[in-house]
Amino acid sequence: MNSMRKIILPILLLITISSSAQRMLTLEEAIATALKNNFDIQLSKNDSAVAALDFSFRNAAFLPRVNGNINTGWNNNAQRQKFVDGTERALNDIKSNNYNAAVQLSWTLFDGLKMFATRNKAEEFVRLGELAIKDRVVNTVAAVINNYYDIARQKQQLKAIREQMSLSQERVKLAQYKLDIGVGTKPDVLQSKVDNNAQRALQLEQERLVAQLKEQLNQIMNISGNTGYDVSDTIPINQKISLGDIQSGIENSNPLMLIAKKNIDIAHFTLKERKAERWPVLTFNSGYSYARNNNKATVNPFQPLFSRNIGRNIGFTASIPILNNFNNKRLIRQAQLDIQYQQLFYENQKSNLNLAVVNAFLNYEQQKKALALEEENILLAKENVSIVFQVYKLNSNTLIQLKEAEKSLQDAQTRLITARFNTKLAETELLRLKGDLIK
Repeated sequence: MNSMRKIILPILLLITISSSAQRMLTLEEAIATALKNNFDIQLSKNDSAVAALDFSFRNAAFLPRVNGNINTGWNNNAQRQKFVDGTERALNDIKSNNYNAAVQLSWTLFDGLKMFATRNKAEEFVRLGELAIKDRVVNTVAAVINNYYDIARQKQQLKAIREQMSLSQERVKLAQYKLDIGVGTKPDVLQSKVDNNAQRALQLEQERLVAQLKEQLNQIMNISGNTGYDVSDTIPINQKISLGDIQSGIENSNPLMLIAKKNIDIAHFTLKERKAERWPVLTFNSGYSYARNNNKATVNPFQPLFSRNIGRNIGFTASIPILNNFNNKRLIRQAQLDIQYQQLFYENQKSNLNLAVVNAFLNYEQQKKALALEEENILLAKENVSIVFQVYKLNSNTLIQLKEAEKSLQDAQTRLITARFNTKLAETELLRLKGDLIK
């Protein structure tokens, strides 16, 4: 029985630990979840689907239009006629009915090539929708990366606070020991306990901040209240990004530049549509008609009691624009101005992008330098705390000196964590501007 307990108890303990452990969420999993569920991406996909639907009917402009009409009617009339010779005729309750049906075909054979421009314009709108989705995806991925590593930053800060708590607890023990042996003072003990409690309060606040950032990540990933995961507390940095690599081909990779360029193409097709409206429109027409009238009685002897007509027709219609209050001229000029506007917007977007890249790269380089400085500084701060703590043990310095050393270490840890996170933000921003966050 005792041997069974020795086997079962460790197993139960292992199961309990496993069930309480949080699943580690990788950055790749967070990005994949966001790309699947994010609302902004879904809205962009919906807009693109509308353009794709229009494009699926792109050849409809080349097809004929066929309309069918049918109508029927029943009449009940009273008629009275008086002729010049004095003859009079009158009938009441004259019932009649008629049926009419027709099928008309209209097929535009030539419209100044407008239908071709409209078809190509629909194709460009599909590509524009795809670029809009890419822009949403790039921004969403950047948001996930920044939020994910913000959690990692705050976890590092939480770890630093716990290290500070460990130092504070050791200081409390040492101050109490020195008081017990008669070489310390009561205020030192009290101050050490106050500082330790302050670190506990910071720990609680930091844990709350981590939970809030997880909720923000949940919102980006569009998952509800699932914080039963943890993230890595490491922030990898790419130290080898060059300005030339970012600037090279950026006009063909940045989504906003591609969107601006696509709008120029669409504006050109709009101009073609407007110019096509100056040309004649040649239409092929054909139809089939059926008509039947049935009268129960007639006052006029020359009016038939029953008639039926079946007809077929075929022909062409040429619609030649001559003058429409110069509306075509106005629309063409508007289309030309829109092309100029889109080209100016593209150049302005290009200028803003180049400026943003240069500023982002300068920030990236500055943050790398700050990170290197803080990585060196943290070693000095740790060594300083270790020396001051040992001297304090020997009662050769005051509590204030030890607190200052601990505060310097705490500040150095915060600056290092912040510098590492800011470098990652600058790196992500460069890749976002390049459009390289996704392939």
